[in-house]
Amino acid sequence: MLIIALMRLLVVVLAFSSFACTKPPPVAPAIDTNATVRFVTAPMDGVVSTIMAEQLARSKAENRRVLLYAGASWCEPCRFFHEAVDRGELTGKLGAIDLVAFDAQVDAERMLLSGYESQFIPLFALPNPDGKASGRHIEGSTKGPAAVNDDLIPRLKELLADAKVK
Repeated sequence: MLIIALMRLLVVVLAFSSFACTKPPPVAPAIDTNATVRFVTAPMDGVVSTIMAEQLARSKAENRRVLLYAGASWCEPCRFFHEAVDRGELTGKLGAIDLVAFDAQVDAERMLLSGYESQFIPLFALPNPDGKASGRHIEGSTKGPAAVNDDLIPRLKELLADAKVK
């Protein structure tokens, strides 16, 4: 009888202890429905990590996140993305983001010096606080008008999921 009572007590203790140790899954922060995505044209010269660090400081004051963006005028997904941003179609979908825009062909060498490299465009890369590349990025996209909503936005959401304004 004592053994049965101890067994029941053990089951109850284990049940409560496993319940207490279980963390709920992380909840993505709500995105402000008025939050905009905007392009910030990168200076034509200067060290990319310095440019990015300075933009991080400016954007922090406005509670905005920062990504390095590299594209090209001939890149179809890049054009569709630019047009969607310019029309305000990304408002409320990704949060408040400043995209520091570089030309992938013109700026490739200086981007590489700060650790930003990719084989495909568009490139969206998270900077470290010092402005250098964090290694977290997405690159390339599908072609066509669906590139933005069906490919880039879901991948950008994933990239930005744990990137907080610091």
